[in-house]
Amino acid sequence: MRGDPVSWLMIEPGWTVVASDGSEIGRVEQVVGDAEKDIFSGLAISSGLLTGLVGKARFVPSERIRSITERRIELDSPSDDVDRFADYEPAPEHVRR
Repeated sequence: MRGDPVSWLMIEPGWTVVASDGSEIGRVEQVVGDAEKDIFSGLAISSGLLTGLVGKARFVPSERIRSITERRIELDSPSDDVDRFADYEPAPEHVRR
């Protein structure tokens, strides 16, 4: 049983990311969006055996996310597509004046 859907605002680092075929492809590293404006852009995910320690995080756009349930994100693409997602490049911090 997969559970009930939850809001993108509930997603936390470490949640499991699975492909459309059900295989685990990584973990959430960062949620990308603006909570104040309720704009969900996507997720930075890490994949592989050393999740988060080796390699760059990949950016998964929100439109590629099929469902969000407690501790689990399901994508609309198969596991072999994960390498096609772009590397995640965080936006630079705003400079305070």
